[in-house]
Amino acid sequence: MPGTDTVVAAYVQPLLEAAGAHGIDGAALASAAGLPENGLSPLPATLPAATYVRLLDAGAMLAGDAHFGLHVGERVRMGTYSAYGLVLLSCASVGQALEQTARYEVLAHDLGRSSLRRDGDRFQYRWISHYPHASRHLVDSVFAGIRVCGDWLAGMPLPPGELAFAHDGGGEALLRHAGHRDEYVRVLGSLPRFNADANTATMDARVLDWPVPNADTSLYPLLRQHAEQLLAQRCGLTGASVGIEAQVQQAIAAGLRQGAVRLAGVAGELAMTPRTLQRKLGDAGTGFQAQLDQVRYRQACDYLLQPELSLVDIAFLLGYQEQSAFNHAFRAWAGTNPGAWRLQARLDARE
Repeated sequence: MPGTDTVVAAYVQPLLEAAGAHGIDGAALASAAGLPENGLSPLPATLPAATYVRLLDAGAMLAGDAHFGLHVGERVRMGTYSAYGLVLLSCASVGQALEQTARYEVLAHDLGRSSLRRDGDRFQYRWISHYPHASRHLVDSVFAGIRVCGDWLAGMPLPPGELAFAHDGGGEALLRHAGHRDEYVRVLGSLPRFNADANTATMDARVLDWPVPNADTSLYPLLRQHAEQLLAQRCGLTGASVGIEAQVQQAIAAGLRQGAVRLAGVAGELAMTPRTLQRKLGDAGTGFQAQLDQVRYRQACDYLLQPELSLVDIAFLLGYQEQSAFNHAFRAWAGTNPGAWRLQARLDARE
């Protein structure tokens, strides 16, 4: 959640490089973002995510670069994604790489969450920012980074997608300038639709099946195991302390970032058959639906404390197709609807 979110050093590096291209050193950038002059030298292992957002704004201001976020994203490389970047390099297809991005991006940053949905012959990548009131440079940098790395993984430019961003693109005055619009097209492949309800990229689902030409898929199981260990550590789970309920809940929480969660999918993540998983949960006195409800209820309460997330956003993050389904489920869990729960939580916080 904002306040405890972090960004790893590797993810900060493209920002420093983009600032450096304008002759802005780390001391000037740090000072403009409200940090001590030596706050970025040496670069700490992690920075608060809110500090990273301030650094983006400071870099854009000092550089006078209306497309600073795009230019930060252009400098993203697979190593920018830290530990999970190696997992992406071992994926067999573009679709698998996007799925792993949704699962492991928390290992690089807590700036927001990705999800991937396939609907017939189209698919949609969606990114929900934890800092929706940040400048447009944050969303621009994320989508530019995804575009650059997607092209690199595929070994060719991805086809232009239908982009939609929640920000205003810099406002009508800037958008009237062809050069401003053209820079979006140059970096992202197409001009986004601005002031949208969400940050999304939609394109032909066949792209998901494109192979990653240089992938060493033999390393995928080992690298993924390492990423899972890091994810467990981040969640406060280690070794033998991870019982079947904790394992299932962890897999469910990660799966919700990719859309709907199913028993078979979770069983596969835990390297067991659905029947075996059901038996183990039964032995523990619980069931899969009960675990799914627990995770959804816990996450729903966390999300409802974040005023920048709408109820539609929260329903989407929890894997529901419709807000009405989320409302119904939450009432069953909490005895009240999510809007009323959020209002009461705000009133309690003021006391």
